[in-house]
Amino acid sequence: MRAYPVNSPQAAARIVALTVVADGNIGLTEINLLDKLAVHEQLGLPRHEFQALLDTFCEDFLASGQVKGADVCPVDERTLADLMGEIQDRGLRLKLLRLCVALAECDAHVAEGESIVLVAAVEHWGLHREMLPS
Repeated sequence: MRAYPVNSPQAAARIVALTVVADGNIGLTEINLLDKLAVHEQLGLPRHEFQALLDTFCEDFLASGQVKGADVCPVDERTLADLMGEIQDRGLRLKLLRLCVALAECDAHVAEGESIVLVAAVEHWGLHREMLPS
């Protein structure tokens, strides 16, 4: 996997991309929600750059040989930790967690792979309290 600067829009977009592909495919419901939420704008990227990053992420993870099948997180624990480690800013972490939860839930089913990504985000970023209802 490529390395991106800490807290960069590209590093943040890759977390979103990971969530989107974590169930084994990119569904129309997820694509529509990405547009509806203007995720690219929220992350500070032009739409075309965000789309290119999604493509690049898929290429990277396919080239890594980590493809495991549908409904399974597409990266190993070390890679997952490395990706989460590129996000250090607490506000950005919270924004990404909210976006990723919305994307994981948008098809009314949180797949195992999506759950793994969300749990990793909460664990690596120390956001346990934020998961409790207010």
